[in-house]
Amino acid sequence: EKLGIPITWENIGDPVAKGAVPPKWIREIVKKAVNDPMSFAYSPTRGLLATREYIAKERNKEGGIRISADDILFFNGLGDAISKVYGHLNAAARVIGPNPAYPTHSSAEAAHADSPHITYALDPENGWQPDLVDLENKIKKHKNIAGILIINPDNPTGFVYPQKTIRKIVDIARRYKLFIISDEIYSNLSYKGSGMKKLASVIAEVPGIAMRGISKEFPWPGGRCGWVEFYNRDKDANFDRYAQSLIDAKMLEVCSTTLPQKVLPTVMSDKRYLPYLATRVKKYEKMSTLAHTILSDIPGIIIHKAHGAFYLTLVFRSGILQKGQSLAMSAKARATIAPHLKGTHLDQRFAYEMLAATGICVVALSSGFNSNLLGFRFTLLEQDEKKFEKTVRTIAASIKEYLGLEEVKKGK
Repeated sequence: EKLGIPITWENIGDPVAKGAVPPKWIREIVKKAVNDPMSFAYSPTRGLLATREYIAKERNKEGGIRISADDILFFNGLGDAISKVYGHLNAAARVIGPNPAYPTHSSAEAAHADSPHITYALDPENGWQPDLVDLENKIKKHKNIAGILIINPDNPTGFVYPQKTIRKIVDIARRYKLFIISDEIYSNLSYKGSGMKKLASVIAEVPGIAMRGISKEFPWPGGRCGWVEFYNRDKDANFDRYAQSLIDAKMLEVCSTTLPQKVLPTVMSDKRYLPYLATRVKKYEKMSTLAHTILSDIPGIIIHKAHGAFYLTLVFRSGILQKGQSLAMSAKARATIAPHLKGTHLDQRFAYEMLAATGICVVALSSGFNSNLLGFRFTLLEQDEKKFEKTVRTIAASIKEYLGLEEVKKGK
């Protein structure tokens, strides 16, 4: 920026930071709640009872396993929940997660184990479907795996797990006596026809934890309001003790943020809420289709349309990135990124080159998502469609120039 290069922040998954404004009616509900002095008070440690009862009631309407308010525990955002979910595992227990991985999960799990995160492959050649053979083989190999993580819809790929796939993962968990964690923060931002089903609908008698929150939905990331739902505590004594350890740990902190909890039932039960989400989802899907149309015909890359959330992941095919590839940029920009290129993966190098040449900031898969795949994630959050199209076309031109696929005129 000091060199006069405007930055396009395609690395940020915060809708508000990217220009999304929560609708006035939601803000009016929050204003009204602020006038209640009790919104400044502690909430019960597990979360406000009326809010937990509302969530349980809505969950039970969807079918599958039934829960009560006692099966719900609030946290200061899912980052807080993720930290505690892994931090309170048995010292030897591991949780296997998807590759590409979401870094909050992978880093917290790895930190708990003091060992690299164990992953199963999401296959870019197969629409990001999980490789269930790889999953089961890893479980057989690592006897201390106690749980399986899914992120549904997935970050960073935008993949939505089909119900039959979740059922197969549940069956694997049942056969190996594991529990399942399903991060469903984007569950209400799945696209029409995606087939999105929450874990509770198919988990049967397998122990599990679902993670949800309002940061992406309202959107209100600064509200720090997320919760977990425990499934089938009564079916497994070890899982029951584990769930209780999370509750006990939360008791030491008094409570989670009160104000977002107070407004959650009012906002989510409002007749305007689902149409509001549908409008946002439709826009994300439109952006996904536009980006896919622009990028999918580039030789040497793999990209699939998203089916939920607001991300796309582009993968470079094996061998397509080489040392010595570069983009045209000013000498000062080259000097600025040069110290950061030492020892980087090839996709990191491309991300730095594109940042310095165009100002577009994306996240490399190898460094940002604990992946052996080379590629990057960008968002679908830009509010201005023309600006978004220009950004994606610039990304496309940068890839073609970097790979030497066509001559790119200076400044074009």
